[in-house]
Amino acid sequence: MSDLLFFIEVTLAGLGSGALLSLTALAFVLIYKATRVINLAVGEVLMLGGYLFFAFASGLNLPAWAAIPLAVAGGGLVGAVLERGVIRPMLGENPISVFMVTIGIGSVLVGLVELVWGADPIALPAFMGNTPIFLGEAYVSRKIAIGFAVAAVVIGFFVLLFRTWRGGVALRATASDQAAAYSCGINVPGVFSAAWIIGCGTAAGAGILLGSIGGIAPTMGVFGLSALVVVIVGGLDSIAGALVGGLLIGLVEAWAGTYLGGEYKIVTTFGILIVMLMIRPYGLFGTTEIERL
Repeated sequence: MSDLLFFIEVTLAGLGSGALLSLTALAFVLIYKATRVINLAVGEVLMLGGYLFFAFASGLNLPAWAAIPLAVAGGGLVGAVLERGVIRPMLGENPISVFMVTIGIGSVLVGLVELVWGADPIALPAFMGNTPIFLGEAYVSRKIAIGFAVAAVVIGFFVLLFRTWRGGVALRATASDQAAAYSCGINVPGVFSAAWIIGCGTAAGAGILLGSIGGIAPTMGVFGLSALVVVIVGGLDSIAGALVGGLLIGLVEAWAGTYLGGEYKIVTTFGILIVMLMIRPYGLFGTTEIERL
């Protein structure tokens, strides 16, 4: 029974981590669906969200209920500036060039954070409480449980939004065919901007949740690489894929890290990535594109 209980606790922790991966993967999906740009700077925007929360909560002594939306809005503002000033002039260029630009953006954000806050890890102000949560006899960290709940609500909200909101319909239409969207009167550049604002704001929110669990550091953008694996496994243009892929990778990493050793987490994750690219390159729920020769 003790072994089973331990397995259940590890699984619950993996689901909590997977929910944060899903939330971060959602930022990749939103931007890719609208602009066909794989934004590798999502991990660094996630990191920036944690530091912005720290600046508002500790630097300005704002309460958490005020610091969180300000940090998310700050992430959205960064997304708007990047899309308008860097990405939009690059649209139509070689996809590899745009891809490399996002890598450069990530490096710049890391450098700016180290210049302002330094390279040492920082603990975020506690705002979730420390009271343990038990599901039956299984212990779940309160922070992980709250992170899971918030991620689930946000992802559910986006699924509903894109099915009913006019802007969500415009985004899906733009993702399907930009020329047809233009002909229907959709403001395609506006959709591009909205996707970057919402995507980067979502990543910043994920950074706050992640930072509340393990603290913040300039290196926490590496979390975005695991989220990239999630979107490739689930499908680059699928919100459902981000959810399922995140939970799957979170579980696999938790099991591998616990039963095989922490050094096997990344090996297992990227092993899944290689296998998925070999057998199903468009992911579990991604759109299969057929090209006529």
